[in-house]
Amino acid sequence: MDFKQIQDLIKMINKSNIGEVTIEEKEFKITIKQKKDQVLTYASPQPVMPVYQPQAPAALPGASPATQAAEPAPASAKPENTVVIKSPMIGTFYRKPSPDKPLFIEVGDEVTPGKVVCIIEAMKLFNEIESEVSGKVIKILVDDASPVEYDQPLFLVEVN
Repeated sequence: MDFKQIQDLIKMINKSNIGEVTIEEKEFKITIKQKKDQVLTYASPQPVMPVYQPQAPAALPGASPATQAAEPAPASAKPENTVVIKSPMIGTFYRKPSPDKPLFIEVGDEVTPGKVVCIIEAMKLFNEIESEVSGKVIKILVDDASPVEYDQPLFLVEVN
């Protein structure tokens, strides 16, 4: 088999549905395999959302270091009998089901497991967020219609 015949054979196989051909002659053997179509998949990357990180307030001009030290430290250490309700997703936080409806909860309200405390809109879907604890809401940590991140604290609840 000469080079021209091999080229013609390759062209014929490429145009056909044949997956593989093997030709054997006296001291000559050739196998031609059709290249399988590669299926390319595209996975879109996760959208990158900016993460809100509160910054420490800047020192006031004219304030002495002693005055600054006397200010209480941020309340990062929560009391033992409180629980934080956190956002289970990224989205927009809403305190009421629609603009003309009352708020789900306010500071001082009692919550029980299963009670809806807010809605988080993610990709045009409105997800009701339910309390997993019983207690009294002592602080709402997010403003209405604000973007929230996954695991961001939303409410501080004093457990019963």
